[in-house]
Parts: sequence; C-alpha cells; structure tokens
Amino acid sequence: MVLENFEIGIIGAGDMGMLYAQRFRQAGYVVNLCDTPDKYNDLLARHGALGLNILRDGYAVSRRSDFIIYSVPAVIIGKAVQEYGRATKVGAIVAGQTSVKTPEIEAFEKHLPTDVHIVTCHSMHGPNIDTKGQPLAIIRHRSDDEHYQMAVDALAALESRVIYLTYEEHDRITADTQAVTHLSFISLGTAWSLQGYHPWLNPQFISGINNVKVAMALRIYASKWHVYAGLAIMNPLAKKQLKCYVESMTTLYKCMVAGKNSEFRDLVYRAADYVFGHDRSRKKIMLDDETLDQLSLSQVPMEKSTPNSHLSLLCAAVCWYKMGMSPYDNLICQTPPFRMWLGIVEYLFCNAHMLEESIVTALEDRYTHAEDLVFYTAVSGWGQCIELGSFEGYRERFEATAEFLRPKLTEGKDLSTMILKKLTDKDNSLDS
Repeated sequence: MVLENFEIGIIGAGDMGMLYAQRFRQAGYVVNLCDTPDKYNDLLARHGALGLNILRDGYAVSRRSDFIIYSVPAVIIGKAVQEYGRATKVGAIVAGQTSVKTPEIEAFEKHLPTDVHIVTCHSMHGPNIDTKGQPLAIIRHRSDDEHYQMAVDALAALESRVIYLTYEEHDRITADTQAVTHLSFISLGTAWSLQGYHPWLNPQFISGINNVKVAMALRIYASKWHVYAGLAIMNPLAKKQLKCYVESMTTLYKCMVAGKNSEFRDLVYRAADYVFGHDRSRKKIMLDDETLDQLSLSQVPMEKSTPNSHLSLLCAAVCWYKMGMSPYDNLICQTPPFRMWLGIVEYLFCNAHMLEESIVTALEDRYTHAEDLVFYTAVSGWGQCIELGSFEGYRERFEATAEFLRPKLTEGKDLSTMILKKLTDKDNSLDS
C-alpha cells in the first residue's frame, strides 16, 4: 500500500541511493533525488527519464519531502546533515543508509530540528542485489507512533525481511558480522597483489571453497572503498573484533613456523568444538558442492589443484572462539559476504578430511608457509591502517589492490551475485 500525498526524498545518488530511488518509484511514490550540486546536470541527463524528481541539492529535497533518506558515505554523514538538516520539512521523518549508526545518530541529534522524527534504516546488502528478501534493519530513535508506522509502511516497498533494532544493537551486530569478514577478503586480495599473481591462475585456489574466497574478494573490490572503510574505522565495536582476528592470525602463524604442531592443533580443535559443536556432521548454511563449483573463475584444470592451509578460515573460527561468540547468533542480520564467509568456514570445519588436510598443509608445507606469510603481512597491514583511523591509507590500499584485480572484477561480482541469489532463494523456499 502506497501512502497518499507522501513524498520520499533521497540525498545521495550513488549506487544504493539509486537502488532505493528506483524501488520507491516503482512502488508508486513521488521520489525527490539529488546528489552534490555539481552533478545535477549529469544526474538529470542520466536519470531524468525514470520518473524521478531530480533536484539540485539537499535543501530542495529536504524542504518538500515527507521521508528523507541520507544515502551518503558514513565518513561524510555529519557534514551532509549539518549542511541540509536545517531545511528539513516540519514533521518529516529522517533516516540514513550508512552501515555505522552511531555517528549517524550523533549527526541527526546535533543538526536536525527537534520537530522532525528519526526512524533510520540499513539494507544489509550491496546495490547489486535485489532488496526483496534481504535483511533490512529499521531503527526507531525519535518518533511518535504515527510517523514510525509511516516509515515502516514506506520501507515495505523494498519487500525486504525487516529486523527491528536499536542503533547500538545494529552497530554491535554489524561489528560481529562484517568487520572480520571484510578484513579477511580484502587481505586475501592484497596478498595476491603483493605476490603479483592472480588467484585464478594459482593451483591453490581452484577448489570449491577457494572459488568462494576469490569471487567474494572480487565482489568487495568491485565496490567502493568507503563502504568498507566507514564500517571498519567508524564503528567503535569493530576494532575489538579486528584486533582479535589479527592476534589470532599471529598466534597461528607463529605456531606454524615455530613447529608448535600440538599447540596449533589444540587451538584449532578447541575453536571447532566451541563454534560448531562436537558433532559436526550437520551444517546450517547448507553450502553444497554443486553451489561451490558454479563459482569457479579458475583457468587451471581441477586435476592440478594443490592443498591450501585455509589459514584465513582457521583464523576466523579461532577469533570467534576467543571472542566467546557464536556467528550463528547473528544470522538474523546476515550480509551476503558474511553468509558466504560463515558458509565456507563451516564447510571446512564440518568436513573432517578437509580440516585435517588443511592443518597438515599449514604445519608441514614450506610453500604454504611462504604464501601465508604474505597473507599474514596483509592482515597486519590492514589492521594497522584501521587502528590508525586512516581513511586515506585505506583508500590507497584498496584502490591499488582493486586495480591489480581489475581483469576479473566484473566476472567475479556477477558470479557471486548468482550464488547469493541461489542461497536466498533456497532460504525463502525453506521458510515458505
């Protein structure tokens, strides 16, 4: 049901802003859209025929819209609300689409008039995935019942699976699900770049779960750097997770090179029992061989595949164990990368033969020691960059790796989108 005489305004015409604008317009809403003023003519030329009201700036959007959504990078949310918040229509509802809600809420409280309502949201997926069936967090911060329900009704146009949270709960869950997931995938990409080889040409990256690592890393590097930088650097809860992952990686790698085999095995199996239980014969993510094989980008024949330590996956389980958390508790707010990340960690730990092969390779294979040294270095480098809060350093590292991986970015993104859709369809069929 479309709310009558209810205009939706979107400030920021990036990928997610455009996704929202098109979905709301398709549902029958009047949509007022802007980007920065210097992009007005280009935005009008590219999207003016879509039935959207293309306006010059956030002042124009804020003055006439009943529901205003700031779809801007987390790093500039404060600046954007400071600039345009004063023009907010009396009685309007204001939301943001950033992945970190603490600085967003702080900006709203500081710069918005007291006579507007704050009901914010976060679609927990990227712009290349249909909103239908995907998790959507709705956060009531400052609103009466009537306007809160208006916001919920308007957001129903996205046809997403709604989760109701506080902004504190949102940031804790996104820290738990996204921080380490993104660190792992971007570190894999950086490690490949540092060694000067593309993973689709390496025999260690042509089997099922390795295909997922490659495809999901390419998916992230095909996106915009600020999406991941904002979450890692601006979410105060994320740094604790990231520090634990780096420390877990350090512990495991030192055991590998120091020949502390028993200590390595003991830590891995304690993590396995804690996260996945003593009986690991049943998987919850249901990532199967057929699904994994469809993700292959490899140009190396399968028979030439060589073992992989899967150190990034072993480290994930150890990190969860050390943090005392169960990743399954956060599946209600899963993002597509987290779903795939947990799926391949589970796949490894619930396959006794594969897990043993991974451990033996980590402890005994000298070539793997050299490969994992570079991965360890990449993880440590990203960890330091995030700890220092360097957005510029994050951007430079991210864009340099993305450029190296450019030959397969589009293909990797398309393949990962296909597999994520299959998993979503499978979940929907089980729920129905």
